[in-house]
Amino acid sequence: MIPEINYWAVILATVSTMIVGSIWYTPRVFGAYWMRATGVTPSGNARDAVGPIVATVIVSFITSWVLAGATFIAWKFYGGGFLSSALVTGILLWAGFTAARFITHDAFDRRPRGLTILNVSHEFVTILVMALIIGVWPPAGA
Repeated sequence: MIPEINYWAVILATVSTMIVGSIWYTPRVFGAYWMRATGVTPSGNARDAVGPIVATVIVSFITSWVLAGATFIAWKFYGGGFLSSALVTGILLWAGFTAARFITHDAFDRRPRGLTILNVSHEFVTILVMALIIGVWPPAGA
């Protein structure tokens, strides 16, 4: 089975990751703590952010696309509402892949527990927003 995907929802979900990240990591929210915990000092040169932003857009598109496809498959298999399928799928994928891998790597890297919690929580909010967008904007025929 090839999942049906609403690519407009995927694009909007991709854009949402940039918005969530821009708010989450602003110095007035969690950015100041993140910079202290990671030892990152902004260079003040906007060009230094281009590479990470391009990488973020690419991987966010891939994540949105996979979430949309997995949501469609789960919805077809289990039935129910498309929105609930998107939310449950997003939470399960976040827990099983994102959170589990972050926690494992951060434990071995001996990162501060607060940094792990901050980053895993950011990913949870990001995936939840993506799932909401994908869930309320299903592909035609869903």
